[in-house]
Amino acid sequence: MEERLLALLRLALKYNATDIHFTIHFQEVSIEMRIDGLCRKVKCRFEDYKLIRYLQYLANLDVGNIMTPQTGQFEMEVDGNLLSLRFAVISKLNFTNGVLRILNSKLKVDADSLSHIKGQNAYFKSLLSRTCGLIIFSGPTGSGKTTTLYSLLKSVRNRKIYTIEDPIEVYHDGFIQLQVNEATGFDYAKGVKQILRHDPDIILIGEIRDEEAARMAVVAANTGHLVLTSIHTSRASGCISRMEELSVSEEHLFENLLCVSNQRMMVDRKTHEKVVLYEIMDRRELEYYRIKRHNSPEFIDVERQIERGIKNGIFAPSAV
Repeated sequence: MEERLLALLRLALKYNATDIHFTIHFQEVSIEMRIDGLCRKVKCRFEDYKLIRYLQYLANLDVGNIMTPQTGQFEMEVDGNLLSLRFAVISKLNFTNGVLRILNSKLKVDADSLSHIKGQNAYFKSLLSRTCGLIIFSGPTGSGKTTTLYSLLKSVRNRKIYTIEDPIEVYHDGFIQLQVNEATGFDYAKGVKQILRHDPDIILIGEIRDEEAARMAVVAANTGHLVLTSIHTSRASGCISRMEELSVSEEHLFENLLCVSNQRMMVDRKTHEKVVLYEIMDRRELEYYRIKRHNSPEFIDVERQIERGIKNGIFAPSAV
């Protein structure tokens, strides 16, 4: 099983896959890899049904408790590279599904090459010179939000950076990183409270999923810290609506909000390289939105960028 898992991980790394999906339905097993946002099937072997149990063992999960969803993490060395991996499994009657996520242990993107629009890169970097405020990055799963966040933080010098994440997806020696552990009661709220006692300059809250995380992001920004975070929305203005749904008042949100961004991963038809499209609402657009409560007509949102790029033959539609 170890050799088979290593072979699958080598294949995943070769094609830059983010996840490996394992499904057992009755006696049939299937394996898929998520590449550029799409799931691609992998040729299976008969004994591959054993992989889920082997991954449960590696992730230190309770193999006897098959009906309760479980998640665990472990590390594995593949051809000299130490990978951080997260495995989640769920079972119901004659169906078992497991997802192995390959966490971003190394980044190959820097802050100057995030966007093909150089002005956007410069704008993002300028935000990091601020001493306080809230910056929210959004987009669907696999759009590169974590890569954007860490690429920007890596460009910062001479400032104390703390992160609270669930899980830690990128390990960096220059940051002090804390991981949420629900089993011990260490959640986002407790993590941020601990971080604030250590005089941080910049705080990264990995992802806002509930009211407590949303509230603590605004509290940290309001106490004189620069806070970066991410959230799942389909457009930049959706960040505002989502935060309000999580019980953050409009007044407190706009007092601290510096920028919201939405991003999508595309593939350039000519170079076949991945391109990230950003929809950005800066302070001017945020104030306009607050007054009008709709997007500025002067701003081209990410959906229209995608439609225009596909129509003009710039981007591949399969990579949306």
